[in-house]
Order: sequence, then C-alpha cells, then structure tokens
Amino acid sequence: MALAFVPIYIQYLGIESYGLIGVFAILQASLGLFDLGMRPALVREMARFTAGASGEQYIWDLLRSCEFTSGALALLFASMNWVASGWLASEWIDTRTLPHQSVSWSLALMGLATSAQFVESLYSSTLAGLQRQVAQNAVSSTVATMKGVGAIAILEWVAPTAMAFFIWQSICAVVGLGLSAMLVYHYLPSPPAAPRFSITCLRSVWRFATGLFVITLLALLLTQVDKILLSRLLPLDLFGYYALAGAAAGSLSLFVLPVSAAYYPRFNQFVALGDVDGLRAAYHQSSQVVSVMVGSVAAVLILMTQPILTAWTGDTELAKQVAPTLSVLGLGTLMNCLMWIPYQLQFAHGWTSLVIATNTIAVVLLVPALLVVVPTHGMPGAAWIWVLLNAGYLVFNVQFMHRRILRSDLWAWYLKDVGVPLGAALSATYLSSSLLRTNSSRVELILMLAATLVVSLGVSTAAAPETRRISRRWFVRARLLFSKSV
Repeated sequence: MALAFVPIYIQYLGIESYGLIGVFAILQASLGLFDLGMRPALVREMARFTAGASGEQYIWDLLRSCEFTSGALALLFASMNWVASGWLASEWIDTRTLPHQSVSWSLALMGLATSAQFVESLYSSTLAGLQRQVAQNAVSSTVATMKGVGAIAILEWVAPTAMAFFIWQSICAVVGLGLSAMLVYHYLPSPPAAPRFSITCLRSVWRFATGLFVITLLALLLTQVDKILLSRLLPLDLFGYYALAGAAAGSLSLFVLPVSAAYYPRFNQFVALGDVDGLRAAYHQSSQVVSVMVGSVAAVLILMTQPILTAWTGDTELAKQVAPTLSVLGLGTLMNCLMWIPYQLQFAHGWTSLVIATNTIAVVLLVPALLVVVPTHGMPGAAWIWVLLNAGYLVFNVQFMHRRILRSDLWAWYLKDVGVPLGAALSATYLSSSLLRTNSSRVELILMLAATLVVSLGVSTAAAPETRRISRRWFVRARLLFSKSV
C-alpha cells in the first residue's frame, strides 16, 4: 500500500514535499544502527527458545533488557533529532518553495515516528523468532492500512501538507508499537519470576549482537550514503525523483522479506538440532522461492521501466525523468535481494565475520567512488555503483560462505536456485515486452504489465524444482478441495 499510494502523495504534496518522505526513509534506515544488534539477536534467541535451547526466565529477562535499552536509545534519538531539526532544515536540505518552519517541524516529527517504529521492531523481531508470523503480519498490515489510507484522508480533508502527513505517521507508529507489544506478551509463556533488566542476559548475546551491529553500520553506509549525499547535493525536488526511483526499486524487498522472516527461525532450529539435511533442504527451497518471486517482478521492472512508471503515476514526463535511474537501481536491488537467504544462513550459524569483512572492503571502495561519481554523474552514477556493489557480493560472499557451510552446494545455488529461474523470468519478460504498445492507455498498460508478470512468474516457477513441486502440491490440494465441495 505504501508503494501504491506514492503517486497520490505526490499529487497532494508535490515532488518537493515528497523529497521529505525520502529523507524520512533515510532516517528509518539509519535508526536500525541504534539497535546494537538486538533485533537479530532476539530473533535467534527466540527461535532457539522454541527449540528448547533456553528457558522462560532467561528469554523474558533478555526481552526486558532489550526493551529498556531500545527505549532509552529511541528517546535519545528523538531528542537529538528534535534539537537538530532546525539546523537540518536550513543548512542541509535545499528547498525551493517549502517554508523553513514546515520543513523543520516535519523533520522533528520524523524523529518521533521513527523512534516508535524502532521500539516496535523489537517486538516484531520477537514474534518472528517465535514463528508467529501470521500475527506479526496482521499487525503490520493493519498499521500499513492506517498509514496509507489514513494519510490520504488527512491530506484530503485536514491539510495537504508535509506536517499533517508526518503527524499521522507518528500516531500510526505509536499504535503499531502498542499492538506488537500486546501480542508478544500474549504469546510468550509466563516466567517463573518477574522479568528484570539483566546485564548477564545481554552479555550472553553480545558477541553475536556486536557482529550484527557492525554489519548494520556497514550496511547503512552501503545502502544510504548515496541518498545522504544526494539529499545534500541536489535540490529537494530532484532528490524527490531519486527517492521515487528508490521506493520503486525497494519494493522488490517486499517479496523477499516474508520468505526471510519465515525461514530464518527455521534455519536456527536446524542448526540448534544439528539437522544438516533439513537445513540444506530449507536453504535451497527458500533460495528458489526468492529467485522466483523477486526475479519475476524485477524482470518486469528492469525491462519495462517506463511503462511501469507511466501506469503507476499516470505522469509521462515524470516517468521519463525517473525511468533511467529506476532501471539500474532495480538491477542492483535484485542482486541485493538474492543475497538475503545466504546472509540468513550465515547468521543462523552465528557467523558474522564474513559479512563484516566483505562490507568493510565494500565501504572502503564505495564511499570514495560516490564522492567522485555523484557530483559529476548525479543519480545514474550512484545507481550504477549500487549495481557493482551487489555484483561483488554475489561473486565473493557466496563463494566464501560455501567453503565453510554446505560446502557441496555452491553451484547448486548459483545454477539451480538462482540462474535457471532468473534466466527464465528475464527471457519470458523480454519476449512479452516486444508485444507492448507504447501508445497504450493507462488501463491497457496496467493489464499488459499484469499479464507479463503472470507469464514471467509462471515460467520462472516451472523452471525452479522446489517452487514447481510446491505449486504442484498446492494444485492437488485445491483440486481435492474443489472435488469435495462439488
């Protein structure tokens, strides 16, 4: 819904105010640094708890310790952002028409909304580790509906301003925090004694959490430096174009997040039980599901970028401005999504040093490259650096991982899990794109793009053994249910 409503936000706010939403996205990503590795550590420990590796008192004390720490960090971040909002509005962001006071208040409200989301993510991680994804997704869907539909209502009937938008986002973030906390307290079994803050519990996960903190810091630099530099170097309206391209390319992660959330706790269970065969099967199955789901959508996004933007926004000129950057960002984001499952496998083994090493090398190369390329080549240059960065991960990180974990499965991952389904999706989309008429109406574009996506998804599903088997099983079940109903 957040993606679908972007054109409506631009219609109400204008591209310059939408640039502030791009800044909001940077803040949301940046606050992940403050969790000090607590979220992934909680997922891992909750999954181990479900496998019987720890007791109720320990897990409650760990949660309470993380609650206290994250609450303090969220309060610190919100306060710092509030104090700095005036300076950021005048010295960092280059606005052409927006009043300084409006930008300053918007930035301050961003800090409040982001801080609430930060604490809420702690409870979402706990639910994921407990493998309560259905309840977790029910909350996230409810809050997403509130944020999207409610924001449009606010812009239509209250005030079409950035301030009104961010006030509503703050309210929704607080509601999401409360709902997630209630679910966690409902699903966790009662402890023998009242939970308390425990340094001992934090120390038990500090090595893994510290590794994840360093990874988060490096990942923040890798994924946000381009946006941070462009928010400073470009006027806010031009940065809005880049934020729009980033939002569209980032939509690919929506298709890998649920797969990662479902399989990561399972990886941890298999590792805790020493079940190598189960781990191998889950790894290849999840990798193929990601390749099919993300690859099918990415193929359409990369090869049919301008028609997608025209159908999405209804603005041909806006589509021409954004399409070149979006196509390249989509390619880089596809590569990034393919790496999620290998990362989850490494983290399930408590192995963070490989990601730290590769991220460190990437940061050393990336930041100077951006400082040279962005001032001269702007948005397209930053997008191509994103592609090269993720291509390096696909080449090096996966190979080093399989020298230690599932040693005989490297080429099965490259060929069977990624190469074949992705190649099938790209081929089907390329052939379908030749039938697309550029002078079609918006409705015709949407229908043809939907048909292309269905074809791409179907061909990719058939090309991947695991997704083909899953689809066949679902088809048999559906046929049996239909037969019984008749």
